[in-house]
Amino acid sequence: MKVLAVDDDPELLPLVSYALRQAGYQVVEAATGAAALAAVEAELPDLVVLDVNLPDVDGFEVCRRIRQSSAVPVLMLTVRGEEEDVVRGLDLGADDYLTKPFSPRTLLARMRALLRRATQEGAPAPLAAGAFTLDEERHTVRVGEGAEVVLAPLELSLLRLLLANPGRTLEPQRLLRHLWGGSVSADREHLKQLVYRLRQKIEPEPTAPRFLLTDPGAGYRLEP
Repeated sequence: MKVLAVDDDPELLPLVSYALRQAGYQVVEAATGAAALAAVEAELPDLVVLDVNLPDVDGFEVCRRIRQSSAVPVLMLTVRGEEEDVVRGLDLGADDYLTKPFSPRTLLARMRALLRRATQEGAPAPLAAGAFTLDEERHTVRVGEGAEVVLAPLELSLLRLLLANPGRTLEPQRLLRHLWGGSVSADREHLKQLVYRLRQKIEPEPTAPRFLLTDPGAGYRLEP
């Protein structure tokens, strides 16, 4: 599970991230509203922990913009406890609200509850773009009228990000961060091998790809 943690507090954000990693979550950090919105698009998190008081775009506006394109669960953090702020956050699409200070155990419990609720409300509809239909629940992809093909977890993550950005060249470093969370053990050779394996599953002629293309020196793009 990938969690986007958004907070401009230079002391609190590392503590929250540490607690989440210790609990087994992959963590992406953002310290501004603009960075948070970019991360939602680039990283496709499973849950967002969002502080209200951000230095550029406040958390309320970030939540509103997230809801324009995503149903990802949002847990808002704030030092405010006024009812009107709670109501405003929930009306904008937040799923839960936690007032600072809080314990890591409370944060993790609230997160687990949100993730359970999201799972119980049903699996997401298959992601479709062009000839591709990606079923994340079943870990399969169908290209055109072809048979469904089962994807490994990393193959699924790569294809999901490419399908969310059709026709856009995604640089290797962005893909490495998305797939391996910045792990020093992953490099461009790992990425090349992953692209190779994915092409074997989605391309009619893997040695002459028509969908998953390489832009030399720039990255990879999907033309679905």
